[in-house]
Amino acid sequence: MDKLWYLSQISMLDALPMEDLMEIERMAPMNQLKKGNLIQTPETFREGLYFLKEGKLKLYKINSDGKQFIVSILGAGNVFGEMDSFSLGTRDTYIETIEDTILCSLGKESFEQFLIDRPYLAVKMMKELSALLKERDAQLEQMALGDVRKKALHLLVKLGQKFGVPEGHYHKIDMSLTHQEIGNMIGSTRETVTVALHELVNQEVIKTGRMTIYIDLNKANELLEL
Repeated sequence: MDKLWYLSQISMLDALPMEDLMEIERMAPMNQLKKGNLIQTPETFREGLYFLKEGKLKLYKINSDGKQFIVSILGAGNVFGEMDSFSLGTRDTYIETIEDTILCSLGKESFEQFLIDRPYLAVKMMKELSALLKERDAQLEQMALGDVRKKALHLLVKLGQKFGVPEGHYHKIDMSLTHQEIGNMIGSTRETVTVALHELVNQEVIKTGRMTIYIDLNKANELLEL
């Protein structure tokens, strides 16, 4: 499958005419990365913009005790990166592939000139940034106010909406998730997360399999509103 098809599937680029997609294809080399590839650390950060064509990435920070805290998980169609003119919040993070991944990258100068010539794309960039900031604000609010069960539920709803595959009344979250990884995302321990997920299973809000979680989004959202 060629790179133009991948580019056309990205939400920020879906309205671009073919000649613009061909120009991005010319400027943006496509890289295929294996699962577990560390794309960036805070020390190896480089300005640029990256388009995630296929696969999934995790963005995380590491505290002074060496504990990992996952900031976000990105899937196909997401954009990340940093430039002087805008920020998508990735400068001080580690970025690692959690599946085999296909990325396209654009250098700072090339993309800024591309935006100058296409102001309508700059508007879409602002919408993308706004959606990202809104998602992070909601996550931070849950981190500050919710108990572990609600934090875990809020996270699973977001992942179900983003990566869910409908199966009956449930959505299968299309990625492997350990209890430790969920704990890393909500600032909790693996043991506490296990207890919280067990409660949600008993309430038939979620079902679990081997590193797989199914969520009933309707029940989950009703619980979050209580």
